[in-house]
Amino acid sequence: MSKKEAGKAFDAKIFMRILSFAKNYKTHFVIASLAVVISGLLSVARPILLGDTVNDFIATKNENTLLNYILLMLAILIVEVVLNVLFIYFANWIAQHIVRDMRSKIFRQILQFKMSYFDTTSVGKLVTRVVSDIETIASSFSQGLFMIISDIFKMLVVIVVMLITNWKLALIALAMLPILVYATKLFQIAIKSTFQEVRNQVANLNGFVQERVTGMKIVQLFSREKIEYDNFVEINDKHKKAHVKAVWYYSIFFPVAEILSSIAIGLLVWFGGVQALNDPSVQLGEIMGFIMMTQMLFRPLRQIADKFNTLQMGIVSGERVFGVMDTESSIDKSGTVIAENLKGKIEFKDVRFSYIKEEEVLKGISFQVEEGQTVAIVGATGAGKSTIINLINRFYEINAGQICVDEVSVKDYNLHSLRNQIAIVLQDVFLFSDSILNNITLKNEAISLEEVQKAAQQIGIHDFIMSLPNGYHYNVKERGAMLSSGQRQLIAFLRAYVSKPSILILDEATSSVDSHAEQMIQFATDTITKGRTSIVIAHRLATIKKADKIIVMDKGFIVEEGTHQQLLEKTAGYYKNLYDKQFSSTEVIV
Repeated sequence: MSKKEAGKAFDAKIFMRILSFAKNYKTHFVIASLAVVISGLLSVARPILLGDTVNDFIATKNENTLLNYILLMLAILIVEVVLNVLFIYFANWIAQHIVRDMRSKIFRQILQFKMSYFDTTSVGKLVTRVVSDIETIASSFSQGLFMIISDIFKMLVVIVVMLITNWKLALIALAMLPILVYATKLFQIAIKSTFQEVRNQVANLNGFVQERVTGMKIVQLFSREKIEYDNFVEINDKHKKAHVKAVWYYSIFFPVAEILSSIAIGLLVWFGGVQALNDPSVQLGEIMGFIMMTQMLFRPLRQIADKFNTLQMGIVSGERVFGVMDTESSIDKSGTVIAENLKGKIEFKDVRFSYIKEEEVLKGISFQVEEGQTVAIVGATGAGKSTIINLINRFYEINAGQICVDEVSVKDYNLHSLRNQIAIVLQDVFLFSDSILNNITLKNEAISLEEVQKAAQQIGIHDFIMSLPNGYHYNVKERGAMLSSGQRQLIAFLRAYVSKPSILILDEATSSVDSHAEQMIQFATDTITKGRTSIVIAHRLATIKKADKIIVMDKGFIVEEGTHQQLLEKTAGYYKNLYDKQFSSTEVIV
């Protein structure tokens, strides 16, 4: 954001965009507005009645009208209370519905982002946008916008009544108003940049805490507790300083506003007293009514500054939320071909791809996977193996070339239907804090418990699941913390199997498990790959001997291709060298 934009006291464009979310709730908006109007009109009745009470009862000692005035003021007070209840309820009702709609829209947008967006964006910052920033927008409506409208309307009514009643007293009462308005404007401009800094520091704090809590095992494993604590203290201190700066502006503005209000009342008492002495027509009740109306005028103005700041905080948060909403990082979904019952033929044609511009990861690779084949991809870390599976699923867009499934470009497929036909078992399995059943079905109601149990028996993991407390209803906690890495892999295999994919991709699924789990995973692999196109990425070459074809990659190129036996026959081949190194080290250990 530019300094010019940051200095604006109020961004009308952002405000109108936030307000556009209220268009579906016009009826509730009208009710809240009517409550404000009627309440504003009634608010000036109390000082007028108070003046009349003083003039008609205390000054003239007329007891007959006292009860009538008291009952009338009580009735007005009750009506004002009812109107305030309606106003507060409907203002907050609208705010919460706007929050729901905005939060749904931004989360839907996040769900559509390319993986590259998440590669460069902090999870903590996104959480801040979806949760606390939008909550701030809600407060800006319920505690900011509607309250400002209410206060401004009441002030206008008070000013009009004062001018009609006694214009001289009104001008005296309003003498300090321009100075207070100017001070309020300066306060608003200064506080907006402060609020932006506060929201930035909140996002930084959220991101830091989220990452460290998620990676607590690494923090403790490498004895980084003190270092991370010191880093946290530094970030927390910046957060504190941003808030203290805002408090400093508040501590200056409110005393100034209070002094100006007191000066206005003092001038009113002085001038009114002088008039009362020199002009019998000026009554004591009128002066008391003006004092009360002056307080009604200045007090909302002081509050408006605070509420305007609440509104500005909502606008600052709105800028950040709309920044995410307006981000163009979605995969092109113009494809219309519905992927159903794919045969599974995959073809890469001179595909080039880079995560970072001008740093190609895949450098014009071409290969073909026939229907029902199991193809293994091997190579050193960073060779581009995992990138291939990300491109088949269209997690990323390629720079050049073409990827086809069943001789149709993946770009021509309906993205949702294409991904439904492809299942992936990743090396780092992610499980939600939920039951094993829900982690397998991902709450797909079309997959029953009986189907899951049958599939688990087929791949040999039913007994393992039933050995857990509550079986399929066992809660694995966040990221599957209650299970070992091997057990998480088995759950991932079952999740892939019950989705009945046409294409199965295994990304180093046995690289971090023990020998017992590996045997179970190998049996599961043989079961779920049978009869369907499968791509297996593995470091352990023993697990891919049965593959129909092995593709060997190095530094973004395909350097060899063939069956296990064919590749071993190449005396100076890359695969043979890799195989010999891996198994010679195994023999030494044995």
